[in-house]
Amino acid sequence: MIAKATNPLAYYEEAGFFDEMIAGGAMRPHAAVIGRTLEETPWDTLARHQQSAERMMRDLGATFTVYGNAEGTEKILPFDMVPRLVTAEDWALIERGLIQRVEALNLFLQDIYGPQRIVKDGKIPEDVIRTAAHYRQLCHGVKPPLGVWCHITGTDLIRDEKGQFFVLEDNMRCPSGVSYVLENRRVMKRIFPELFRALGVRPVEDYPDRLLDTLQAIAPRPHGKPGVVVLTPGSLNSAYFEHALLARSMGVPLVEGPDLVAYKDRILLRTTSGFEPVDVIYRRIDDDFLDPQSFRSDSALGVPGLMEVYRKGGVALANAPGTGVADDKVVYAFVPDMIRYYLDQDAILPNVPTYLCWREQDRAFVVENLERLVVKSANEAGGYGMLIGPHANATEREEFRRKIEAKPRNYIAQPVINLSRAPIIVDDHFEGRHVDLRPYVLYGKSIRVLPGGLTRVALRKGSLVVNSSQGGGSKDTWVLAEDAPC
Repeated sequence: MIAKATNPLAYYEEAGFFDEMIAGGAMRPHAAVIGRTLEETPWDTLARHQQSAERMMRDLGATFTVYGNAEGTEKILPFDMVPRLVTAEDWALIERGLIQRVEALNLFLQDIYGPQRIVKDGKIPEDVIRTAAHYRQLCHGVKPPLGVWCHITGTDLIRDEKGQFFVLEDNMRCPSGVSYVLENRRVMKRIFPELFRALGVRPVEDYPDRLLDTLQAIAPRPHGKPGVVVLTPGSLNSAYFEHALLARSMGVPLVEGPDLVAYKDRILLRTTSGFEPVDVIYRRIDDDFLDPQSFRSDSALGVPGLMEVYRKGGVALANAPGTGVADDKVVYAFVPDMIRYYLDQDAILPNVPTYLCWREQDRAFVVENLERLVVKSANEAGGYGMLIGPHANATEREEFRRKIEAKPRNYIAQPVINLSRAPIIVDDHFEGRHVDLRPYVLYGKSIRVLPGGLTRVALRKGSLVVNSSQGGGSKDTWVLAEDAPC
């Protein structure tokens, strides 16, 4: 173990990666204030701050569930108190790119569940849509309020070794993680209140209010105060902490399937004083479990008859059923084409170059180059169903080769991107770890991007996998104001 250092640069290795805070052995200009604070704060104090942050996260109950974990299912999300900084210039680019992308994806969802012009014009093969795991034939002809399908989106962004942003994937079914954004900020404002004032960090605390505005805007009956609920599968779900936090913060009921009933083209909430009408359901349940009469008949989590009420316009669902087709990693490869087709624009935030294994030429290249590619299952999440070729052994690569050959539609491949890094506290010094960023986008009457997002950190040295289920942690993300001092 190295000696304790109060200078964050004393033992810091950049190792050729793009670092979010450090360049050429010095703090980047926008990180200078943070650098001085870390340098001037005694290490024992920093260590106490980190321990205090971890304790606060535990006391707040910021947990997630790892299914099948022999040590117990519920864990506290690891947290590192060195914030990830985003300049005003970088954020302006991200915001423009995300608004463009969400607008195009929404038009795509309208189209494929309607006239399917993009398919008829040959921009996306029909088979790609029809074979997507979360494509829902039942949603054809549905017209959600305001024409909006994707009300809450979490888009994963990465930066390469040159600092360029790329979209890694879209999350439109039930994107999670925003609760950690809110709790991370709460913890950091207790630890470093003076830095928020000095840097002009843009706030995230109003997200629940903005979310409620978005949900109320899509109520099918715009008169009066809409009845809004958050529908959860229950306390054993991996994101239950988030469901409860958001419901509590919005001041709306947190409900489970049996709490709701479909009656005369309405959804009603059972309460101790009788039934109350529900206008909007923020559902945190996958399509398959929403309604046993329309999807999985064995589901005890959903509401029988819900989809019939939804199709008749008696209730709004956020996100709309069927949005998961846009999460498919094969469909992801066509988003730049969607942007050109629907908006007549080039993508502001590019995709990572992607090989589609259902294409014979791409598949041949992938199986011959597994040792230098990342292979992903089209519909897995959380870091599962993935092969990082350079870090895999021959047996693992051979296993994926067989999977690709057996079901080529289920796999894509991408070059290994050397993700950007940021400093974290390791024992008694700082080390760089790879990070990504998941900003959150709300779409009601307009599209709004939360200024910040969830920075996920690959806590294991050298790892590129940032998912909490695979050992990752998180940081608070500070979007700096235009006039932030250097």
